[in-house]
Amino acid sequence: MRIVVTDKKLIIHLEGHIDSNNVADIEKEVLDSIAANKDLDLIMDADILEYISSVGLRMLMKVRKNRKRPYPIINVSRDVYEIFDMTGFTQLLDVNKKIREISVEGCEIVGKGGNGTVYRLDDDKIVKLYHGQSMDLVQREQEFSRIAFINGIPSVIPYDVVKCGDDYGVVFEMVHSDTLGHAIAAHPEKMMEYVDQWVQLARILHSTHIEPGNMPNVKDHMRRNAKNLGRWCSDEEIKALLDIIDSIPDCDTVLHNDLHPGNVMIQGDELVLIDLAEMSTGPKVFDLASIFRDMISGARTNPELSEMTVGMPVDMIEQVGSVFFSKYTGITDPAALKEYFDRLGLIYG
Repeated sequence: MRIVVTDKKLIIHLEGHIDSNNVADIEKEVLDSIAANKDLDLIMDADILEYISSVGLRMLMKVRKNRKRPYPIINVSRDVYEIFDMTGFTQLLDVNKKIREISVEGCEIVGKGGNGTVYRLDDDKIVKLYHGQSMDLVQREQEFSRIAFINGIPSVIPYDVVKCGDDYGVVFEMVHSDTLGHAIAAHPEKMMEYVDQWVQLARILHSTHIEPGNMPNVKDHMRRNAKNLGRWCSDEEIKALLDIIDSIPDCDTVLHNDLHPGNVMIQGDELVLIDLAEMSTGPKVFDLASIFRDMISGARTNPELSEMTVGMPVDMIEQVGSVFFSKYTGITDPAALKEYFDRLGLIYG
């Protein structure tokens, strides 16, 4: 067993088989190392651990009780993780699976946005790589995808976390799928049909309610954003924006916060959501304002970014966005729709 001591960490590398034949010696070595480095953060690295029996698991729990605080067990192989999971130890200890390394060289880019890029790995799978983001964002994507799925929101199901170079990613099973943006661009004659489906997906999302605490509140996020506008806005303008945010009644409606056609996949005859890491709860007007940002305002002010994000030519983006809002709100008069856009622009310019 290899033990590494740094300025701030004590890293104990578990290896081979841990069972009744060697657990006593391993336990003594581990506890002695911890006693000699009480002030360091403990990490158990299971990168080359092949098997652990019940006595080995009890040894890890003894270490946990001895330290009186949790510690992570990292780089756990799939087989060993199954042992932890089956015995319930994933509920008692901070057990982290070993992250599989992949390459996306030569893979088709399905979509691209501010947080990362979606690649097609093969006919059955896509991967969302988060560029320069922490593992926390990937874990949030997993958790929010799970919450969305169990609450009946059509969404992709993540089943693996991977690493590509320095970037973390999530793999989804999506058989012969494409983004809604690409589909509309390829089949403009079906635009109205596709937008009808997009509106229905938005209505399903906005009719779903979850208990407070399972997702962040969008108004808290918007308040933080408003307070960070000091470089561009006066104190009076920031206060006016905060007053607008505060004036909107709160609720527990589920929001995607980036509900444009580049984040909607066509799976068979169904539309499903991807890129769920920024989901939240709150008034649906904030979701609609983000669609306005991507489909109306963004198409006018930053057409190149809009084309890349939404996945269709810029001359189609505003048209598709206007059709979406007309169908979603029931506003058919152009002047009334423009007035509606002006109000959304107060939230997302």
